[in-house]
Amino acid sequence: MDSIKKYISEHKNRFLDELIDLLKMPSISADTAYTQDVIETASNVKEALLKAGCDISEICETDGYPIIYGEKIIDSELPTVLVYGHYDVQPADPINLWTSPPFEPVIKKTELHPDGAIFARGACDDKGQMYMHVKALEYMVKTNNLPCNVKFMIEGEEEVGSNNLSIFVANNKEKLANDIILISDTGMIANDVPSITTGLRGLSYVEVEVTGPNRDLHSGLYGGAVANPINILTKMIASLHDENNHITIPGFYDKVEELSKEERAEMAKAPFSIENYQKALDIDAVYGEEGYTTNERNSIRPTLDVNGIWGGYTGEGAKTVIASKAYAKISMRLVPNQDWQEITHLFKTHFENIAPKGVTVEVKPHHGGQGYVTPINTIGYQATSKAYETTFGKKPIPQRSGGSIPIVSLFEKELNSKTILMGFGLDSDAIHSPNEHFGVWNYLKGIETIPYFYKYYTELFKK
Repeated sequence: MDSIKKYISEHKNRFLDELIDLLKMPSISADTAYTQDVIETASNVKEALLKAGCDISEICETDGYPIIYGEKIIDSELPTVLVYGHYDVQPADPINLWTSPPFEPVIKKTELHPDGAIFARGACDDKGQMYMHVKALEYMVKTNNLPCNVKFMIEGEEEVGSNNLSIFVANNKEKLANDIILISDTGMIANDVPSITTGLRGLSYVEVEVTGPNRDLHSGLYGGAVANPINILTKMIASLHDENNHITIPGFYDKVEELSKEERAEMAKAPFSIENYQKALDIDAVYGEEGYTTNERNSIRPTLDVNGIWGGYTGEGAKTVIASKAYAKISMRLVPNQDWQEITHLFKTHFENIAPKGVTVEVKPHHGGQGYVTPINTIGYQATSKAYETTFGKKPIPQRSGGSIPIVSLFEKELNSKTILMGFGLDSDAIHSPNEHFGVWNYLKGIETIPYFYKYYTELFKK
């Protein structure tokens, strides 16, 4: 294993070039205009797995975008690690806020990334982090350092809810059989403060439509006499939080786990500067549920946020109309024990009930998933901790994340496997936002650290 730094140094430029080529492909799963690009990206990933050392790499068709499966089996008596990742990316909008084109990757130096960061859509979420595993496999195979079996399952629909993944997993349990699942689609506290994500929030995503009159109306002739769907929608949305930013949907908190003072005290040990947080976001104050810290609000508490709202005339100049319809997209991040389908039902019932006369409301569920907490007393966590300690020189901090990877709970249910969330991104990497980036140092550090997980996990497994 001493050869890993040397191998990375020798192949650094190629590792970066290969990732940049992957990032040039606009694999936006949410937009059918990019269907061919998504399919071509899948082929790219398949070939990359073969070149890295997989004996099998295949495109598995689904009713949506394909799933790439690969494997390198060296001994049936050894443990098997299943690596999950995704090759699809979020839309790049708003394009005008990017400082460089989202699918023309460029490396720029920043304050947090003095060695440079790759700016491109998907750089951190998840192409860069997924590709670390491909290159880690390459190193282990080429230098005869692969200590166990490895399988890959890389999908193309994560950013739109992984609708076909559950079917694929249920139909391929033997193919996907493993001892532990490894995912890099999360982050860490800082480059000098490694951390392991031990919890994820669940998700319920809905779209709402408020309809008033049967057509757009002249706001002078009808204003004040007819319910305005946009006015009504904004009032309804505003009522979803009370004066303490507590969500007002009946039953919403019934299954929310209240962490003990001891657990909250452990969380508070993670380094955090509220001043730096506000400065990085260019805000003069934080905001959220009364009685909780910023790090608690974005990890162990559920939330409800409007992701988009529209209706009426939004073009240049003025058009005095009362719109016939108004719309909003709303996401709710959920904590473990909250069932996403139950929460979706509670939202739908409540939102329809608070609609005043004069409008009709339709709630359209999109997708969702359960939250997840991974134990820290397993050999998987111990191996991960030891791997970080080897390459970072310090023990990682266990940390719950505010993000969602809905398929993690599915994996445990269908494959009976625990998941390790081994992320190397930073909160400042602007995933899902303009100017998404991933540090060159982080990318290479991931490639360096992952093989140690394989080494230590295999050693602990054999004991």
